[in-house]
Amino acid sequence: MTTLIEPDIAANVHEIALADREIALFLDFDGTLVEIAPSPEDVQLDRRVAPALTTLRTQLGGALALVSGRPIGFLDEMLAPHRFDTAGLHGAQIRVGDEILSRADSHEGIRAALRDLVRFANSHVGIIVEDKRISVALHWRLAPALEDEALALMRGIAKRMGPGMRLQEGKAVAELVPAGASKGHAIAWLMATPTYAGRRPVFIGDDITDEDGFEAVNAMGGISVRIGTDRESHATCRLPSPTALRHILLEAAESGHLSAASFKQD
Repeated sequence: MTTLIEPDIAANVHEIALADREIALFLDFDGTLVEIAPSPEDVQLDRRVAPALTTLRTQLGGALALVSGRPIGFLDEMLAPHRFDTAGLHGAQIRVGDEILSRADSHEGIRAALRDLVRFANSHVGIIVEDKRISVALHWRLAPALEDEALALMRGIAKRMGPGMRLQEGKAVAELVPAGASKGHAIAWLMATPTYAGRRPVFIGDDITDEDGFEAVNAMGGISVRIGTDRESHATCRLPSPTALRHILLEAAESGHLSAASFKQD
């Protein structure tokens, strides 16, 4: 179940944005603002990025948010002392300003699932369990030969937990998340709030977990940007790497101009 304070503005997603309107910027974190790391705690954020995002948020009238599978607390720590509107845990948490406006409840079976995953990790070198309290992720980037076994375990646990949880598969990771949480839903929800409404949404991500966000933004007439060129995607634009995105963001913060065209590469 999700506790939700409805935004003040009800928006029809098919009428939210026109091409000539200012943008609202939504950014994934891992693989987008930072390079993918061998383990979740090893990521490193360029020290210039958070100040640049603060500058861009001011330029965009506040319409900039992080949309990530990470918990809000982790993102706050990585970007401190800068703070941003954030949809964490694939949209299971949404904070606008300093107030958490949406938070999914913890599934009663999450502790049992965590115990099963920790037992599996303790028996296999290179497997990492990431406990996010209301969701839990299993990583096998350091043990790629165990992918089939890891996925089978996660799929079995998801089936056992029932319709209240869903399995979110990504790059060398699978995560159990509240069924109602998705990046697409989080972006649509934020686009219905006063700061974001009427703008053209731009969402930038890199993984399978971002595809529903790309689809949601496309339905709003926005721009969806995928980092990387290694697979098919619903994204309408591509950037080769987080480095390329970082260059765009830093340049835009310095020049004082960011638009949808900034992300369309020749």
